[in-house]
Amino acid sequence: MRVLVSGGAGYIGSHTVVHLTAAGHDVLVVDNFGNAKPAVMARLDALTHTHIPVHAFDLTDRDKTEHLFATEQIDAVVHFAGLKAVGESVQLPLDYYENNLQSTFSLLRAMRRHGCSTLVFSSSATVYGDQAPLPYREDYEPLQSTSPYGRTKVMIEMVLRDVAHIDPSWRIAVLRYFNPVGAHPSGAIGEDPQGIPNNLMPFIAQVAVGRRDRLRIFGDDYPTTDGTCERDYIHVEDLAAGHVAALNRIAATDEPIRTWNLGTGRGTSVLELVKAFERASGMPIPYDIVGRRAGDLPAFWSDPTRANDELGWVATRTVDDMCADTWRWQSQNPNGYEDSHEDSVRVTDA
Repeated sequence: MRVLVSGGAGYIGSHTVVHLTAAGHDVLVVDNFGNAKPAVMARLDALTHTHIPVHAFDLTDRDKTEHLFATEQIDAVVHFAGLKAVGESVQLPLDYYENNLQSTFSLLRAMRRHGCSTLVFSSSATVYGDQAPLPYREDYEPLQSTSPYGRTKVMIEMVLRDVAHIDPSWRIAVLRYFNPVGAHPSGAIGEDPQGIPNNLMPFIAQVAVGRRDRLRIFGDDYPTTDGTCERDYIHVEDLAAGHVAALNRIAATDEPIRTWNLGTGRGTSVLELVKAFERASGMPIPYDIVGRRAGDLPAFWSDPTRANDELGWVATRTVDDMCADTWRWQSQNPNGYEDSHEDSVRVTDA
């Protein structure tokens, strides 16, 4: 299939591009490079041994989105594009609602007009809110979230349900995933957050490589194994493979929409992750215990049974694998893509 990956230069998108290409799909990317670096594209070409066309614009632009579908033959879309920082969304709610919803509306309208009805949507475990029982299961209702970012995911899931209900020719996969970490085993691509990392793993990696002095751990008095928060960390390579499995499944089914969790089904505490990274890197990770952070849940993890059974997909990489691959990426790219000498982005069509 000819697959458009929106946000394909981003962290999860770039790894998924590699997996889609390896699975025999013909991939093209659209990205506004708000959360990604142009140097990613040259590295994707090298990893895939092919040229990945990239269209550099924002999907909120309906005219450019329409032009893309009018000029390219697109069979399916994997949709990652959007703003994604939970904390920032609290400060900039209008930006998040406008960007994440409008880009999806623009995409869906263009897909419908041009006969493209196969979509894999990047959702999030944040849609389970703070009341769902553990482990999180796909049949839990009502969906909710404690942040504007998460609420955009809830809203988009509702939109997709309604779209599929009124037009059963759609084939939509909704993937709710948990805490993506790790990097491509080559070290060529990985997570490169802008500014101070919002997530734990890249912060640990930047401490290990000397970019930051110390890690702050928010609370050690939770009802968990060691008092620190527990999360379901999933290797980005397993996550990317899950997108390919979901795409293959919906392309061969007559079900308009289906939802799957992508996770390991296991919780790992903050301190466990720190110790695993120290083992992988051989570097000490100094940290301070500070007060709890508002809104943090003690623990949550997935029930991945549905994805295991229906997609034939299982997360196979361990926490030690996640840390080893993250360290390989960070140690080879201490400043992320900032020091990259690759050519700037090749704009196929703006």
